[in-house]
Amino acid sequence: MVFRYIHTTYLVLLLSLLMFACGTTGDQNDVIPVENFIFKPDRNSFKLSPDGNRIAYLGMHDHCKNIFIMDLVDENKSKQLTYQDNLNVHNFNWANDSVIVFSNSHYTDDILRLYAVDVATDSIRQLVDPVKSRLKFMQPIRDYQGSIYTSMNIRDSTVFDLYKVFLDGRKPELVYKNPGSITSWIPSPDGIVRLALASDSVQESILYRANEQQQFQEVAVFDFKTSVNPIGYVGESITSVMAMSNQNRDKFALVEYDVSTGREIKELFADANVDVNNEGFSYPLQRQLFATTSACRKKYTFFDTQLHSTYNTVKRHFKDDAVDFLDMDRDLKRFIVRVYSDVRPGELYYYDKSTNQYTPLVTTFPDLKEADMLPMKAVKFNARDNQEINGFLTFPKGKTKNCPLVVLVHDGPSRRDEWGFNPEVQFLANRGYAVFQINYRGTTGYGKAFWSSGFREWGGRIQSDITDGVTWLIHEGKVDKNRMAIMGTGFGGYSALHAATFNPSIYKCIISSSGYSNLFTYFKEIPPHLKPYVQMYYQIIGNPERETDFFKTISPLFHAGMVKKPVLFFQGGKDKFTSVTDANQFVARLKQNNIPVRYIFKEEEGRRFKSEENMMLYFQEIESFLKKYLH
Repeated sequence: MVFRYIHTTYLVLLLSLLMFACGTTGDQNDVIPVENFIFKPDRNSFKLSPDGNRIAYLGMHDHCKNIFIMDLVDENKSKQLTYQDNLNVHNFNWANDSVIVFSNSHYTDDILRLYAVDVATDSIRQLVDPVKSRLKFMQPIRDYQGSIYTSMNIRDSTVFDLYKVFLDGRKPELVYKNPGSITSWIPSPDGIVRLALASDSVQESILYRANEQQQFQEVAVFDFKTSVNPIGYVGESITSVMAMSNQNRDKFALVEYDVSTGREIKELFADANVDVNNEGFSYPLQRQLFATTSACRKKYTFFDTQLHSTYNTVKRHFKDDAVDFLDMDRDLKRFIVRVYSDVRPGELYYYDKSTNQYTPLVTTFPDLKEADMLPMKAVKFNARDNQEINGFLTFPKGKTKNCPLVVLVHDGPSRRDEWGFNPEVQFLANRGYAVFQINYRGTTGYGKAFWSSGFREWGGRIQSDITDGVTWLIHEGKVDKNRMAIMGTGFGGYSALHAATFNPSIYKCIISSSGYSNLFTYFKEIPPHLKPYVQMYYQIIGNPERETDFFKTISPLFHAGMVKKPVLFFQGGKDKFTSVTDANQFVARLKQNNIPVRYIFKEEEGRRFKSEENMMLYFQEIESFLKKYLH
């Protein structure tokens, strides 16, 4: 009997060990290789010609991005259009049905190189001599009797002058010398520039003139928190435009606006909870086709019945997935659509309405399986002052309670996290962590009151919103308070360093990528073309010259001695907003205090690591760092 008991016990123990071993192996098999979360497409930036007969896109040739043509009428005419072998095509646009304007650049310089290429003959013309300058295409990008409008800061790096660039290669013509305040010009349908927007950093104004012989006159002035942003002229009108406006309202709405008088004509669409997105206007047709909002999943409202019917047809084909119209021809018969969800990385298709055929263009993250991805759930909580805060929560597979947590803070802060596929979120969730994304106050998309409530709160309420969200998750039993990390890039990295410095007991470890540690030098690093906005930055962040104590209080570098937890740093040498010297100093101080710190510096990278090799390193370092300190 004793032998039988021992024998039975041994069998049970052995079976349990085998089951445990099988379970462990299964978990290991569920770990998706790091490289699957890195996607560098062979083809991207698909754009339909205005007549819908061709698609231009960027593809690789000799390790450089070049323009390729997909002919939709005669596939035998599909071809490679440019043959750049030492510089990437950086940006391109259709000027008309047969000419493409493009620029090329090297990642490490600011030299502008602008060309035009004829799709029929393959001939390339240089439009602007190589010059150290930035370029802005004036919308709409359209052939106005052999030319397009651009603005360039050739004369003065801090201001952009208006130029007419000729498609035949003639020397660009300076159309309007910027007095220093104009931020953009908008051509009328007849090619005359009657409308301009100006800013002195804290006030924005709309300028108008009836013809080219007149001087621009100010027709409306707003505080920078209030904006009327013209999108495009309505039909052939030279006074009526569609615009995004939060004038006399909290949320951005879609309105028709008279730019000659500075008065709103009518409101076309608004949402009580979120801003209306700036999309849905057709420049070839000169009218608004649809509007969208993004409270969670993007929601469409149509003003064109034909397009609404097409959208419903595409939606039925792809069932529950989200569908975005990325481009369309002037006849609304040929489309480039994106299909995606929170668990589906997405595909791009060319859709021909006349044949009801879908042609795949590119599949993003092709090695990731939808069944292995984790859903992104919209959540909301109340901060300590009862302000409602929105966000997203993604759980690891098979677990919704007591999870190890990574708080992923978005950059900006004047940006927002949105519902959809996020490779960084999925990577972390696949490694067993819950991922919390918070649209803290100061985030855009929720109206100007919510956005402006983050002003001068970089080190205050914004950070307490993040802390309050984590406290809420703990109270709900969703996460393990003893296994939490915080990470982010840019402002998100600043928030991570702020938490490490001023809330050292909350998180077990910190990950900062290009995080600001010294807000004094943040202002010094502002590029010349953004200098005109410094007064606005003073209102949003603070004035480092007049508020020295305030800036020291909220800059983590001056409080590095308070950091008690391990920190992982990523920093690019070409980052134009984050001081490498500050990052080096912060790391040095942590090492002096015997704080575990891992510093990954890549001279050739900018704000985010972009090369495949460095992206692999980024994910691998995060994986090993979290495994070491959260397990």
